Amino acid sequence: MKLLGRKNGGASEGGADPADDGADSAAAATAAEQKAAQAKVTAPKGRPTPKRDDGRRRGPVAPAPMTTAEARARRKAIAGPKLSKEERKAERAERRSRMNERRAKMMAGEEAYLLPRDQGPIRRYVRDVVDSRYNLLGMFMPLALALIFIMLAVPQVQYYISPGMLILMAMMAVDAILLARKVNNKVDVKFPDNTESRWRLGLYAAGRASQMRRLRAPRPNVNRGDKID
Repeated sequence: MKLLGRKNGGASEGGADPADDGADSAAAATAAEQKAAQAKVTAPKGRPTPKRDDGRRRGPVAPAPMTTAEARARRKAIAGPKLSKEERKAERAERRSRMNERRAKMMAGEEAYLLPRDQGPIRRYVRDVVDSRYNLLGMFMPLALALIFIMLAVPQVQYYISPGMLILMAMMAVDAILLARKVNNKVDVKFPDNTESRWRLGLYAAGRASQMRRLRAPRPNVNRGDKID
């Protein structure tokens, strides 16, 4: 008897067709590949992002402290054992000793302990030129303080103090320009291959000259009036 929708032949009577089985396997493999590709692509907006297993295992996270005492105890455990009073005192003394030693070497002019702005043979030479000179710039701060004190003590002379301050500032500016020119000329003769800016050297010399001699750092290595070649 012939049934509707079924073909006659050995393939229909003997079972599934091998070609159909191969097609089903290929379709299943294609569907699996599409699913894997979709899993790698970020989910569109509005849908949850698929989780990615990167193979890293993270340890358990400690719960947050519930009280202030618990937080303090946790900080102490992380910081390590607490030092005794004698140990803290010895540590502070050692740290202070190291700082004093470094400052003493810096004030003495040792190259390894100088600030970057003071390092180099050119800056050392500029310091010697400034320290061997009688600088009017170094008197600016004492004179300015004296004029301010006089103005506060005797208000009647305020009319004369203001012009005096302007004259003093003009004198300081002239002295700074003369010092900068002198320093740059000497540096050009002493160091012909110098590539440092003349403006920077002039500012460095004027800044050192504006400080009182006993407050200069590094400490002056020459006396006033010494000849610097």
